[in-house]
Amino acid sequence: MAEEPVTRIALRGDALLTHPRYNKGTAFTKEERATFGLTGRLPHRVNNLDEQCRRAYDQLETQGNDLAKNTFLQSLRDQNWVLYYALISRNLRELIPIIYTPTEAEAISNYSHLFRRSEGLYLTYPDQNAMEEDFLEQTKGREIDLIVCSDAEAILGIGDQGVGGIGISTAKSAIYTLLAGMHPAKTLSVVLDVGTDNEDLLNDHLYVGWPHKRLRGEDYDAFIDRFIQLIRKHHPHSLLHFEDFGVTNAYRLLEKYRETHAVFNDDVQGTGAVTLATVMAAVGVTKSKLADQRFVIFGTGSAGLGIVRQIRDGITTIDGVDVQTANKQFYLIDKFGLIKESLGDEVRDAGEVTLLEVVKKVKPTVLIGCSTVAGAFTEDVVREMAKGTDKPIILPLSNPSRLHEIKPQDATDWTDGKALLATGSPFPPCKLPNGKEYIIAECNNALIYPGLGFGAMLAKSRILTDRMIIAGTQRLASLSPALKNPEDALLPDFADAPAVNLEVAIAVAEQAIEEGNAGVDWKKEEVRNKAIEKQWKPVYGVYIYDPDGAK
Repeated sequence: MAEEPVTRIALRGDALLTHPRYNKGTAFTKEERATFGLTGRLPHRVNNLDEQCRRAYDQLETQGNDLAKNTFLQSLRDQNWVLYYALISRNLRELIPIIYTPTEAEAISNYSHLFRRSEGLYLTYPDQNAMEEDFLEQTKGREIDLIVCSDAEAILGIGDQGVGGIGISTAKSAIYTLLAGMHPAKTLSVVLDVGTDNEDLLNDHLYVGWPHKRLRGEDYDAFIDRFIQLIRKHHPHSLLHFEDFGVTNAYRLLEKYRETHAVFNDDVQGTGAVTLATVMAAVGVTKSKLADQRFVIFGTGSAGLGIVRQIRDGITTIDGVDVQTANKQFYLIDKFGLIKESLGDEVRDAGEVTLLEVVKKVKPTVLIGCSTVAGAFTEDVVREMAKGTDKPIILPLSNPSRLHEIKPQDATDWTDGKALLATGSPFPPCKLPNGKEYIIAECNNALIYPGLGFGAMLAKSRILTDRMIIAGTQRLASLSPALKNPEDALLPDFADAPAVNLEVAIAVAEQAIEEGNAGVDWKKEEVRNKAIEKQWKPVYGVYIYDPDGAK
């Protein structure tokens, strides 16, 4: 769609200019200014959206640092949705790190000192008896497709941030809009304020959240359940996205609710899905199968364990291997050495302890790092791995780049240019021994999770199944540039994320229809056109004044 349809609006004057969903600023036409009482409220010249974006970008450039840019963009979002999303869409690679990781982590850590206005829905334990009333106050009469919630226990590598977790919920919601086309009016950002164990926050007299030790046990579970039952009652076809829950709750809540509602945890499933897609692309280059690989995973937090589960699901689903056999392909290592059991499943009963010893014994074909231990993949480890496989698949995924297990150029040099690489943060191309450049794929969740969510929403799926996630993962893997040119990147460029996520969404919705989980009566052949129709684009539509219209 080039433009949004004609919108009938009841707002006039300042009420329209201060409404971020409908405000056009200087883009209001002369006719609209006269109709809506804006002529004297705006300067004479009418600007188009491109001109507004150029002005906003120039203003952004005057900000002294990335945190100031983050604050500026938040202010812009509060004023004009179309301009905010259009500006970022035109500068994805540059501005996503400003509104999301790593800059958003700094904004969240200073949330109480930077607070200016509400960003979403704050549900607090002491006020739980009014939860439904508070929930409906923000959602009544609205069509909600996506709800992003966080209890803020494990925010972006900086840990427990209490009520500041609303920042990660709003950032994730924005990415769904930018990269998948979710309508921002149909998203809801939520923080579940169950206290904090962050002593700095508890001792900060300006902290705006509930100044109490973090809730645990039955009280915590009852509070979460009350929230989820509200969603099931009032928005049964919405997608519920869990974000930055602590490792003890992330898996537990996902497993508890995934059979009764469409729920998704990006830290567990998103990281796992994009890593699986990367491995599938690499396996395509080596012309082997997932079931042929031997995996060493260094780092066993929620990301590492999520990666193991997702790749294991891929092996069992795609290659038809049983779970117990697939388990034997994985060797998990934490800072204390090789783990013999994980997630209640026996992974491997081996005696190796250090990473180097494991590599010598196992001869892995795939080495994945999510440990935040900088330099853990030493020259000895990499050279030893290269002895056991012609094309070592090495994925140092820790964020930020200073915590990567290995620099891509070192991995290239120590394997004589044979390594297939992807990283968790952007890196420049590597020089190969033949003088050519090897583009390093960025194994970024944003290449897949918006599409997974949009696909589930599109199909109005009652649940988000493993096979739906695998379908989206397979679609992403099929878009790998390396499948056409082995010396190209394993994943599409991040600048292509909107088009990539559309393809992921289509695959997910098609799978939902095939499984009989969809709440729509479409045929699979209709999904692509329906997906394109449903996408929201940051463009200005035409307004007609109607006293009974939108407010």
